Amino acid sequence: MIGFESAQNRDFVGARVIDPTLDLDAIRTIAVRKGVVAALLDGPPPAPDAHVERIDCAGMVLCPGFIDPHVHLREPGDTHKETLRTALAAAAAGGFTAIAAMPNTRPALDDPGRIRQLTADAARRGSVRCYVIGAVTIGRNGAEIAPLRSMAAAGAVAFSDDGFATASLKALYNAARLIADLPQPFLSHCEDPSFAGSLMNEGIVSGKLGVPGQPSIAEASIAARDLLVAQATGKAWHLCHVSAAQTADVLRWARASGIHATGEVTPHHLQCSDELLAAFDARMRVNPPLRGADDVAAMRRAVADGTITIFASDHAPHADVEKEPPFSHACAGFSGMETAVGATFDALATLPCDRIIANFSFNVAKLLGVAGGSLAPGMPADITGLYFNRPWVVDPKSFRSLGRVTPFEGRTFAVRPAMTVVGGAVAWKADDAARRLGIAAPGSRHS
Repeated sequence: MIGFESAQNRDFVGARVIDPTLDLDAIRTIAVRKGVVAALLDGPPPAPDAHVERIDCAGMVLCPGFIDPHVHLREPGDTHKETLRTALAAAAAGGFTAIAAMPNTRPALDDPGRIRQLTADAARRGSVRCYVIGAVTIGRNGAEIAPLRSMAAAGAVAFSDDGFATASLKALYNAARLIADLPQPFLSHCEDPSFAGSLMNEGIVSGKLGVPGQPSIAEASIAARDLLVAQATGKAWHLCHVSAAQTADVLRWARASGIHATGEVTPHHLQCSDELLAAFDARMRVNPPLRGADDVAAMRRAVADGTITIFASDHAPHADVEKEPPFSHACAGFSGMETAVGATFDALATLPCDRIIANFSFNVAKLLGVAGGSLAPGMPADITGLYFNRPWVVDPKSFRSLGRVTPFEGRTFAVRPAMTVVGGAVAWKADDAARRLGIAAPGSRHS
C-alpha cells in the first residue's frame, strides 16, 4: 500500500528542475511550505532548518506534477478489475500526482451524489488527487441528458459518455447548449456505433486474418460531428484517445477554424501497430484499436506539430481471465499508468522534453480547469520526479494495478518515474531513490 506522508515543510534539493510555464531548466531547490511551492532557490537553502525536511534529489529531474486525464477506475462496479486503492497506487508509481476518472463505472457517474461520493472516497485514501468526470447522459445511454449543472456543482471537472459516442446528436447538442456558459469541457469517445464491437483496425493485418475491422472513418466521422457541435454551441471540446491520421486532420481543421478543441493520444497509439494482433493475440485488443504503422507515425507528427497537446494513459485494467482467448471475447484495454511516462518519452525521443512535460502537466490542468501544472510560487506542491537515462524493463508482475496486461511487457525504456509528491507530501519513491535516501519505498517489498 502506498504510504502518504503528512504535508510538511520540505526542501527538495539538487535536482534539475524543468518547468515549461516558467521557461526554466536549471538546478534548483524547490522550497515547499504548508503544501505549496514557496520558492525556487538557486542552490541549497542558506542554512539548515530543524523545522524543514531536506530531501536530496540529485540525479532527478523535477517537473510540475503529471496529471492523467483518462483513467478507468473500475470502482464502483468492477473491483475484480481494479479498486480505488490499487488505481491510486498505480498512478503514484507511474509519476502521476492527479488523475481524472471516467464515468463508465457501474452504476455510471451520472448524478451529483455519485460525483461527491467518489471524490470523497478518493480523498480519504490520502494519496494522488482524483478528479471526477460526469456522464453526459443518464446511464451513458446516449439519449437522456444527465443533471449536468448539479454534477458540476458537485465537483465534476468535465463531461463524457466515454466508452461510447453519445448516440443522439440532438442530446449532445442540447447538452452542450445547456451548459455552454460553464467551463467544464465535453470529452468525446469517437467511434461510430455501427462499428462498435469491431475486433481490430481495418487494414492489411485484418485482411490477412479474415477479421472484420474498424476503419479510420469510424473515428474521424464522430470527431467531425462532435467538433461541429462545439462550433455551433461554443462549448470547449476534447477528443479522447486519437488514433487515426484522419482524426488528427479533423482536429487540425477545427483548431484552424477557431473551435476551442484539444486532443489527446495514448502511449500505445504512439508506439504500437496492429501487427501486434497478427497472431490473434487476444491480450492486444484495445479500443480504439491499434492501427497501422502510418497512423502511428501520424500520431507522432500530430504531437510534434502541436495538433495534439495532451497525453493520456487510457488506463483500462482487466482481470487476466478477461484478456484470454478467444479473440472475439477478450475485453479491450490495457493497464497504462505505470508505463505511460517511459513509453511516451521513448516514442517522442526527438521532441524537446519540455514539450513532453507540458503535455503531461500544464496542458492537462488547463483542459480540466484544475490547479497545478506549474511550480511557480503559490502553486500546489505537486511534483513529478523523473530519472533520465536509467533504463528499466517493463515487468507487469511489479504493477500496483490489478491489471497486468500491457503491450510494453519486456520493453526497455530510458525514462522512469523517480518520485511522486502531492501537496508537498511524498506519495511514492522508486526503490533505488528510496534506498539512496535511506528509507523504504512506499508500496515496495521493503515497506
